[in-house]
Amino acid sequence: MKAFSLSQRLVARLLAGLVAVYVLIWLLNIPLSLTGIRVDLDMIWNDLAENRARAQVTASLQRGADGVPYIEPNAELRDQLAHNPDLQYAALSLDQTTAYRGSSPELVAMLGRLGSMKAYFMNFIGHDSTGGELRGALTKQDTSVGRVIIVTYGYRFSQEDLIYFFRDNARDNFIYFLPFGAAAALIAWLVTSRGLSPLREAAAQASLIDMDSIDQRIPIEGIPSEIMPLVEAVNSALKRLDAGAVKQRRFAANAAHELRTPVAILRARIDSLPESSHKTDLKRDARRMQTIVEQLLIASRLADRSAPTGEVVDLVATLRAMVADYAPLVIENRREIEFDAAIPRMNVRANRRALECIVANLIDNALRAEPEGGSVLVRVAEGGAADVVDHGAGVGKDLRELIFEPFWRGSEALPGTGLGLAIVKELIDQSKGTVGVLETPGGGATFRIVLPTA
Repeated sequence: MKAFSLSQRLVARLLAGLVAVYVLIWLLNIPLSLTGIRVDLDMIWNDLAENRARAQVTASLQRGADGVPYIEPNAELRDQLAHNPDLQYAALSLDQTTAYRGSSPELVAMLGRLGSMKAYFMNFIGHDSTGGELRGALTKQDTSVGRVIIVTYGYRFSQEDLIYFFRDNARDNFIYFLPFGAAAALIAWLVTSRGLSPLREAAAQASLIDMDSIDQRIPIEGIPSEIMPLVEAVNSALKRLDAGAVKQRRFAANAAHELRTPVAILRARIDSLPESSHKTDLKRDARRMQTIVEQLLIASRLADRSAPTGEVVDLVATLRAMVADYAPLVIENRREIEFDAAIPRMNVRANRRALECIVANLIDNALRAEPEGGSVLVRVAEGGAADVVDHGAGVGKDLRELIFEPFWRGSEALPGTGLGLAIVKELIDQSKGTVGVLETPGGGATFRIVLPTA
């Protein structure tokens, strides 16, 4: 579900409040005007009938065969004339020199007494035969026959007039409110955006925190008091997570440290056994156990920052030594190992022991994947890159991310714990490098690591 914007919600509610206040004032202004301006309430109420009378006259306008507009009263206008004989109306050209056919002669004559004076919006008062006041209005209006002057006179209030009155007034008031509302929305948006900037800064700080920087906290400087409880709760949660992570790393380091001795004793006892195919397998498995133990130990130390990660290490010399160290084990497993370096020296920034653990794990994997009689290739390239190449079954494209997940082995039938590559990924990440797997030309897997150059 898409998260809502607090800024948009604040602006929308502010505008809704402004509209509500504006409408309330407008609605209250009508009864106040009716009761406060005049004492003769009947005549004031008649003012509310002008909108309906004008709408009926506008709807009755038609254009004749000669193209000249005329008034043909529709059913609504005829019904109102039947109930209000004093109602008169007229339609004039914009220059007010022509009264169109169908206009009330008495009203046209009364307007003629204005002489050369022209009006486009006007309210006026006349008198009936008994001397009573009659209300009138002159308005410029857009109609089906074009823009004309509509004049109505002698209209009287009925309840149906309220619909027309409020409709027209709501439209006119909306036009006036639109620029005011737009300005208010812009101001509200600027104010809320600036007011919420500390929250966005806190979110940016929180997004930078991961398992390698879980000891960091969200700064509370400038945080609004309304948001402070949330920030403090997040900081408290980070503190508890940091304590738990430290405890887990300490446990893993202690366990790995304790396992080093029995693994070393196991390797010594295996070396004392008579030569056989079983001895070769045991030596390979024992070395793999030792590699995993060393990886766990160095990973814990790097996470606790008790081991340096920015040492300058010669990648070529380190990998050459690793290949030489592994050569006897490779030969015992009836396979070969090659080393290829396009350059004599390549300095990278890494922890030397972590780098050795990474390469040892990748060579172990390559030996298990390489067919008997095959050759594993370790090579160094420009830009702090190194490859460990085998010619086995390879890794499918859909599995190239999963293989670095802890305990993922693809099948329970495969040997191993599923920890080796996961620890490799963690060590590479802590060294600010990258690791990935490509397809070996002709079949197999090529594991490539890239470390920052020095």
